[in-house]
Amino acid sequence: MWETILDALLDAVIDTAKLLPFLFLTYLGMEWLEHRTEEKTKSAVEKAGRLGPLFGGLLGVVPQCGFSAAAASLYAGRVITAGTLLAVFLSTSDEMLPILLSSGVGNWAVILKALAVKMVYGAIAGFGVDLLHRVLVERGILGRRKMIPASSDKSLLEEEPGTEHIKDLCEQENCHCDKGVKGIFVSAASHTLRIAAYIFVITLALNLLMELGGEELISGLFTTNPIIQALLAGVIGLIPNCAASVIITQLYLEGMIGAGALLAGLMVGAGTGLLVLFRTNRSALGNLKVVVTLYVLGVAGGLLAGLIPIW
Repeated sequence: MWETILDALLDAVIDTAKLLPFLFLTYLGMEWLEHRTEEKTKSAVEKAGRLGPLFGGLLGVVPQCGFSAAAASLYAGRVITAGTLLAVFLSTSDEMLPILLSSGVGNWAVILKALAVKMVYGAIAGFGVDLLHRVLVERGILGRRKMIPASSDKSLLEEEPGTEHIKDLCEQENCHCDKGVKGIFVSAASHTLRIAAYIFVITLALNLLMELGGEELISGLFTTNPIIQALLAGVIGLIPNCAASVIITQLYLEGMIGAGALLAGLMVGAGTGLLVLFRTNRSALGNLKVVVTLYVLGVAGGLLAGLIPIW
């Protein structure tokens, strides 16, 4: 029993520690943007925002869930659009790549195809979400969402037009952010530690559940129906923990699920990104919309990818 607790504790410490540099650099960048008001900086961020889903799809492929956590923080700070956030979430590979490589699968073609599908689909889905939102804004159906700096893009998934950004995050965390170089670093460190503590507690609880028989219970739920497999894999993917991608990949290696279900679960799986989103973004309804959209897009993408004769 104590060995199980220690294993869960150690895994939680390691998983949280890996996120620290991503979170710190993200909050440091957000603080810098908040205090930087030059027009050139504003213009650069606005232009990059339109291509955000492309960069999100590319970064998400890197086997590190830190990018999804960083993206969630940037979204909560109104720096990136919902399309960019979803592109990162959908393409995030997390633990899939190292597990497939260490398992001796040896089929690099399959691995590269899976990564390519996740990257391309994530980017396309992200562009689609942002495009749909712009159309709805132009037709007056939705209001605008202020970003850092103010941009014409808005989150389709936001509950209502939001004006909060890093200042509001400071007030929410009660970190007493100050201007100046020192204040920026202190504020970024404060945000990082507070979010890391939250992630550690939740991760420890989830690790304990998995260690106490959670994986065996999940394995027993799957059937041979590919659609049901994809739907269940998507639900597992919503578990805000690196263990989700581990379970899904292992089920695929053991032949219990097909390629479609594998990709569905991995596309929905955003790792600790969802934890950071719910911790930093104030709109509960907006967060729920992100989760629902992520699940629908991820399962649909997995089912479509499973039909492609490339596996």
